[in-house]
Amino acid sequence: MQKPENILSIQSWVSYGHAGNAAAVFPLQRLGFEVWGVHTVQFSNHTGYGAWKGQVFSAEQITELVQGIKERGVLPECRAVLSGYMGAPDTAKAILEAVQQVRLENPKAMYCCDPVIGDVGRGVFVRPELPDLIRDLVVPQADILTPNQFELELLTGQTVKTLKDALGAADVLRARMRPNAMVLVTSLERNLEQIEVLAVSDSAAWLLTTPKIPLEPPRNGTGDCIAALFLGHYLKTQNIKTALERAGSALYNLLEITHKLNTREIQLIAAQDEFVLPSKGFEATLVR
Repeated sequence: MQKPENILSIQSWVSYGHAGNAAAVFPLQRLGFEVWGVHTVQFSNHTGYGAWKGQVFSAEQITELVQGIKERGVLPECRAVLSGYMGAPDTAKAILEAVQQVRLENPKAMYCCDPVIGDVGRGVFVRPELPDLIRDLVVPQADILTPNQFELELLTGQTVKTLKDALGAADVLRARMRPNAMVLVTSLERNLEQIEVLAVSDSAAWLLTTPKIPLEPPRNGTGDCIAALFLGHYLKTQNIKTALERAGSALYNLLEITHKLNTREIQLIAAQDEFVLPSKGFEATLVR
């Protein structure tokens, strides 16, 4: 029996429901990874409810926790770092310092960044200084970037209306990233009846299309979940097409279960078997 591989995940945490690490850690654990969760905030629930309790952790606290993990002598065994909502510039810099610490111990470790900035219809919902900081400092350090369509447009300054537009914008991002970088566009919205997920690497681009499930309002935590699933499946298979198909199919099945149960929170526990082997699978199409 092999030891599980390790992922350091630095994100927000909610006690009730699923967002940030509370949407990312469990799916990765179901895939067989040990996840070292470092929380940037601890809230009672996600902020989509309009009211919450809890606190934001300082950059110094995040750095202290990473230092404590380093002192256990385990950073050489860290396969990847995953980050999501950053909240403040100092938090972003603390995350990048953690990535640097891991890479010093394991140069092959990957950094997967979900550049949480905003969304179609909502606009930018982070502090105004964060988009530029993410574009200029965080993106160049990433091996995998998982923007939604709004974030893809904002980070590149390009309008995305067609598949060609999306491919071009993804290439602009990859040119700013580390060698052999991948971009996963988690929600292309070219068709009101479908959701498209686009994965772009140096060698190929793949498009996965699933039906749109009528969840109103949209459920928080879906972006955190698919970023984690894509990273996990890619680490296991080293195949971008397979990782896209398994992550996208799992997310569709998760949302279908959430819709059937008519709940405000995504149903990670009820859908847990989907993360490992989706019961309803969708095949990606080669688009370049």
